[in-house]
Amino acid sequence: MGSRERVLQNILSQQAPAKFLPTFETNYSHDSDNFQKFCEALESIGGKAVEIVTWKGITDHVAEQYPSMRRIISTISELPWYVPQFEHDPHSFENVDLSVLKGHFGVAENGAVWVTESLMGHRSTPFISQHLALVLNKGDIVSTLHEAYDRIDRISYDFGIFIAGPSKTADIEQSLVLGAHGPKSMTVFLVAT
Repeated sequence: MGSRERVLQNILSQQAPAKFLPTFETNYSHDSDNFQKFCEALESIGGKAVEIVTWKGITDHVAEQYPSMRRIISTISELPWYVPQFEHDPHSFENVDLSVLKGHFGVAENGAVWVTESLMGHRSTPFISQHLALVLNKGDIVSTLHEAYDRIDRISYDFGIFIAGPSKTADIEQSLVLGAHGPKSMTVFLVAT
């Protein structure tokens, strides 16, 4: 037996017995306060929730809140900034001020939104723009991450991510910086269903 085998054998002999993960209740109660909890969680992490009724509500909000934006892109055909086919080179997005993308669903307990590559146009889109806006149906908010992961397990996707608030970092002195390595702001437009 060589030294490699002896080391591996020693490691195996020291391992604790395998334990099975606990099972969780999968009959989730759909909390009627999911919308309110989602808004509170999103705002507590630096994001902003805006309830809208029509697509015009999004264009009006963008015109009011971001009047100096030069380049806005979207994967949503109902919006004036719709880009039918995104460039393959992520460097082509370097001067994007605002990206407006659709999300699959939100999570009430932490204010996160699940977005897959099919809704991004390009994987870099939510990370490379100065500001990010996601559009979500108000009724598509689940209570917990357990419920979210159960839902994700039933979706076919190549790349997906939970996005929760704008990019942020803090140093040891608790000095918070928004937009340190990604979008400076995140707005979630919640469409009344």
